[in-house]
Amino acid sequence: MERAVLVYTTWPSIVEAERAGRAIVERRLAACVNILPGMLSHYWWEGKIERAEEVVMFIKTRAGRAQAVRDAIKEMHSYTTPAMMVLPLESLDPDYHRWIVTETSRDK
Repeated sequence: MERAVLVYTTWPSIVEAERAGRAIVERRLAACVNILPGMLSHYWWEGKIERAEEVVMFIKTRAGRAQAVRDAIKEMHSYTTPAMMVLPLESLDPDYHRWIVTETSRDK
């Protein structure tokens, strides 16, 4: 069975995150997205330290869909350089793993 991965990304607002998350799930690029509002970020941008309130999104998908998820994030994101990290998952419940693979294998 294909390996499952978790894609981590951040968004500037809950509204933007929800719109993108729903579209990613509707396109069957992910079996599920989790959106966590209320994160504070401090980061370097264009030579200075910035502070922003952001929203975290975890996207549950399979390795074969990871690039399509990244493309969708870039398409829908308002940031010039959105955070995107594809994290391999070491161990999953077999039934949950099968669910992720099944839901992301169906035709759009």
